[in-house]
Amino acid sequence: MGVIESRPTLVVAISSRALFDLDESHRVFEEQGVDAYYEYQIRHEEDILKPGVAFSLVRKLLNLNNLFEGRIKVEVVLLSRNSADTGLRVFNSIEHHGLDITRAAFTGGRSPFEYASVLDAHLFLSADSEDVARALKAGVAAATIAPVAPADELAPVRDDGIDQLRIAFDGDAVLFSDEAEKVFRQQGLEAFEASEKAAAKRPLEAGPFRRFLEVLHQLQSMAPEGTAPIRTALVTARGAPAHERVIRTLRTWGIRIDEALFLGGMDKSAFLKAFHADIFFDDQTHHVKSAAQFVPAGHVPHGVANKG
Repeated sequence: MGVIESRPTLVVAISSRALFDLDESHRVFEEQGVDAYYEYQIRHEEDILKPGVAFSLVRKLLNLNNLFEGRIKVEVVLLSRNSADTGLRVFNSIEHHGLDITRAAFTGGRSPFEYASVLDAHLFLSADSEDVARALKAGVAAATIAPVAPADELAPVRDDGIDQLRIAFDGDAVLFSDEAEKVFRQQGLEAFEASEKAAAKRPLEAGPFRRFLEVLHQLQSMAPEGTAPIRTALVTARGAPAHERVIRTLRTWGIRIDEALFLGGMDKSAFLKAFHADIFFDDQTHHVKSAAQFVPAGHVPHGVANKG
């Protein structure tokens, strides 16, 4: 018997409200209840849903299968609190938009976060912060998709003409643990910088998004240098001398990140816009809200910044 060659695989689980614009039907649910929501979705099931905040990201993720010509497998799975009946509109919209999504779990109101673990998903994106928090506790990299702001000025789907998938990460409590952030919050900036300088050669512990970054790096390494259809960036409020520990940590992990922006406390949003990020992940809500003015952003409710 021949040996079956396995392909590198990336699995992303996403909720229907992150993929499509379901604001109107969600208002019906919140204001009139589940029965009215059921009737509304059945009545409108042939009406195609408009793309949501994460639509462009999903489209680029699925396109990696074509760009790598079958040498990898990227799968996007829909996880939804809808029932099968109310979820039919979502599947009709998936088909209309030509998205290669064939697997879905409709849980009829129950939280679908457990299926992210069963799927061994590398990433879970949702508009429900409770589902995201539970997924993180279960060991899945997860983020709450921020609404595009201001909603009346920015379209949720960006078409910047760039085919390359571009993903940006904050460092502490996202790629790395929150150990350094704790020092900063408890003792201040000077103590934080002194502590990080003293620990420069001791790698940081992994944060919830390390595994996701590792898979992206694995996919990047399969493309000739300079031609990878994925580009990553670290966008952190750290500055010198706290930069060295981050660089050495990534080196210890054997992970190459394409761009590293050490902003020393500057606002991140303009830099993320210049990077043309398809999504940015941060543990602090004010950074997420600021970034969401220009790029899709996800809040990672992990670490000391989200306690209490």
